[in-house]
Amino acid sequence: MKNNTEAGSAQTLRCSPRSQLFAGAVDTFPLIVGAIPFGIIFGTLAATAGLSFAAAMGMSIFVFAGSSQFITVSLVSAGTAWPMVVLTTFVVNLRHMLYGATMVPFYKELSEPWKMVLAFGLTDETFAVAINRYYKDDALPNKEYYNLGSMLFMYINWNLCTLVGLTAGRAFPEIAGWGLDFAMPATFIGMVIPYLISKPMWASVITAGTVSILAGGLPHKLGLMVAAIAGVTAGVLSEKFLSEKDAVK
Repeated sequence: MKNNTEAGSAQTLRCSPRSQLFAGAVDTFPLIVGAIPFGIIFGTLAATAGLSFAAAMGMSIFVFAGSSQFITVSLVSAGTAWPMVVLTTFVVNLRHMLYGATMVPFYKELSEPWKMVLAFGLTDETFAVAINRYYKDDALPNKEYYNLGSMLFMYINWNLCTLVGLTAGRAFPEIAGWGLDFAMPATFIGMVIPYLISKPMWASVITAGTVSILAGGLPHKLGLMVAAIAGVTAGVLSEKFLSEKDAVK
């Protein structure tokens, strides 16, 4: 009886909100390592591109989307018209709609404040970590706290790194050329590979990667939009073709 009681207490402790919060942060740590230089370089580029300290920090605090922040800084420094800036960042961030749609079954029972907080913090890294936790069929409660732990760790890290970059950017303006930005592509590759489990996914990734290289020279970062649209289109068409092929069989 004592052993059963101790096992039950350990199980309760393991699935408590605090334990889940900590577990989410711990499991996000490997991705944090890749995000650190990315955040520092953003702050550095923002400082050297002419953005004010408040504007750069405001982007990290209120936007909290690394890819779109980098693109915005690049386009603003190039003197791009604001409608093109808005359109480009909108297309780049369309993937978050897919993240949100995937999370709907897990968020639907949560309160509105919970949904708002978790949706705001649904970055690429947090999505990759949290979705694996939600898919585990262990019936443990408080998985939203696991999601929150991952989000808070990423959010605090991103803003601290932005602050470091803004400070270092003024002290070491050449830091952007140190090659620290290699870490983020490596991190994204590590996040994507485990999900390449079907032909449509492979078609989407290969198409997007190929088009991004071929269209890399287009002005105003249009190559990113073209690659994103091409990748999504390839995935949808591939899935439709395979579905029709299976139906014929």
